[in-house]
Amino acid sequence: MTEKSPTKNIQAQVEVQLDERSYPIYIGHDILTQAHQILESVIRGKKILLVTNNEVYDLHGHTLQLSMEKTAQEVQVVTIPDGEQHKNLEILSALYDAAVEGNLERSSVVVALGGGIVGDMAGLLAATYMRGIGFVQVPTTLLAQVDSSVGGKVAVNHLRGKNLIGAFYQPQAVLIDTKTLETLPEREINAGFAEVIKTAMLGDSNLFSYLEDNIDNILKLKPIELSHVIAACCRVKAAVVSADEEEHGIRAILNLGHTYGHAIETLTNYQTYRHGEAVAIGMIAACRLAEKVNNLTPEIRERLTKLLEKANLPTQFPLFPREKWQMVFALDKKVKAGNVIFILPERIGSAQIVNTIPLESALEVVEELQKDS
Repeated sequence: MTEKSPTKNIQAQVEVQLDERSYPIYIGHDILTQAHQILESVIRGKKILLVTNNEVYDLHGHTLQLSMEKTAQEVQVVTIPDGEQHKNLEILSALYDAAVEGNLERSSVVVALGGGIVGDMAGLLAATYMRGIGFVQVPTTLLAQVDSSVGGKVAVNHLRGKNLIGAFYQPQAVLIDTKTLETLPEREINAGFAEVIKTAMLGDSNLFSYLEDNIDNILKLKPIELSHVIAACCRVKAAVVSADEEEHGIRAILNLGHTYGHAIETLTNYQTYRHGEAVAIGMIAACRLAEKVNNLTPEIRERLTKLLEKANLPTQFPLFPREKWQMVFALDKKVKAGNVIFILPERIGSAQIVNTIPLESALEVVEELQKDS
């Protein structure tokens, strides 16, 4: 039987330009079976450590493992527990044990198969084992495909804070198979879609219009439309990462909706909203704040709200007393000298970093949106 061409099911390819550390993002439908061809230059003849969790391995891991075994010297599998509470040094230490016991070498490659937690853990392992070995991302959630798998941020949590221990470590390749999304719960798809809308808001007006026109097919996970959207998001993020890899400036623009979003997550003890859901509400608040301080036209917020609602995302502001919002904002690392750093939309497809927003203005927006809820 003749094997498929490695490019047969690849619907888009995006390059992250970082000089000698540049890497490709391959996007397609049902391409895990072709991983041995697509990733040949990275994995041929090498020892591979496939890091995943049990659920993802049962769904997709065997397929990826069988494919890579056609090219790699050896593929070992290690699974980690699912859940943010397990993204810690204890589990990272277990990954080091697996790498040592598997006799991984400087030329070996860690392959992350899963969502953002798997990518973070596997990436930090790759960044630090033997001072850095090969790394490939194979994200299986929409959030990871459009955001966390691109850009090189890898980290684990500490008892005193989220993502306190980490590094910037770029993969050698990212392989995005949109077919993996078909196994996700609808709510998780929708929450990831909030990051898609965020990306369009801050960097691609054409993508925003495309989302408005094709939302139904995208939510049905139609391969052509989905690959188009994921590729567009990756291009925006790749451009930002290429300009500011280690977040000294413009990369912060990717945090549109996150200041209010993080406050919402904190006030609800991370129990009520998925991250993307909180960001959705946070983007609406950022638009309202931009109307107040920068005369952004209200039509922008109206279009955003309509699109979020079509994507089955929350748009109503949660009700908490003013003093609780004030306390949460005061603890935010983005607050300096009574001012809050916000990412504010300038128009659809463009946003800016504003570090002179008075805390009082941010609180006024909360009160106004709570009245509307």
